[in-house]
Amino acid sequence: MNSHRCSSPEETISFGRSVGASLTAGDIVSLEGSLGAGKTTMAKGIIEALGVAETVTSPTFTIISEYSGRLPVYHMDLYRIEDEEELIHLGIDEIIYAGGISIIEWIDRLPELPSRYLRVLLEVVQPSGDRLVTVETIEGPSPS
Repeated sequence: MNSHRCSSPEETISFGRSVGASLTAGDIVSLEGSLGAGKTTMAKGIIEALGVAETVTSPTFTIISEYSGRLPVYHMDLYRIEDEEELIHLGIDEIIYAGGISIIEWIDRLPELPSRYLRVLLEVVQPSGDRLVTVETIEGPSPS
């Protein structure tokens, strides 16, 4: 487990770049934290490190944003997902296991968590408003 304190959005993006630089094909990143914790800001840094030149925006309403970098990058925000049927319709499993990089906000909306993923937890530190970012690899049983 690795923790880092970020005092600005620029620092969060910079830390995201360091996370993104270590990713390889098939990696799954879970961005966790409350609304406004900086998940999309972190995603910007991760995606930038993967060689994407496009502007990264929140996929809150599109659910999935796809980018082309040194690997395909899928940025997903599952906050608005209400049931498993929506996930099936979107082809989430096929996307996650397609060999690109999957960055998932609100991973707890998946009916079954991946067997291995990188968990990035963003917590707002009061009263400074800094972000405490904790990174750890989660490994569990393989999905059935």
